[in-house]
Amino acid sequence: MMDDLIAKYGRRLYGLCRTLTSSPQDADDLYQETWLKVCAKFQQYSPEHEFEGWLTAICVNTYRDSFRRRLRSPFWDFFPTMESKDLAFAQVAATEEPRPPSGIQEAVDNLPEKLRMTVILYYFQELDQVQTAKVLKIPVGTVKSRLSKAKKLLKEMLQDEVEL
Repeated sequence: MMDDLIAKYGRRLYGLCRTLTSSPQDADDLYQETWLKVCAKFQQYSPEHEFEGWLTAICVNTYRDSFRRRLRSPFWDFFPTMESKDLAFAQVAATEEPRPPSGIQEAVDNLPEKLRMTVILYYFQELDQVQTAKVLKIPVGTVKSRLSKAKKLLKEMLQDEVEL
């Protein structure tokens, strides 16, 4: 049975994992962890709900729990053994203005987390507003306002690229 579910939903789930994470290794970890949770919680699944929505919710929640904490760890945690001259260089590099995004995916990656998750589910995973609201556990009105705000921010970020 799980083989059938993986065959049916695996490719789409992996696409979501790649969209949420910054590396193929993180995507693989998220993909595997999601399927492990699906196996562990399968008896909680209610057939009256759409399986793909349930699967997406598990993936998004797993990402939130596991990966966001790690990805949001302080910048200086990555430099525990640097000497002072190297640390000074790292401080300068960290305070430089980030370059403008060079594509839609990069622009989406630069959105605030709440807006980013909403955009990924609605536009990339093609969930409707009601499904997106269920996955994120927010009202539909909040989905609409986040999408509107995200469009405005994306338009500002991509304005230079669009105007040739």
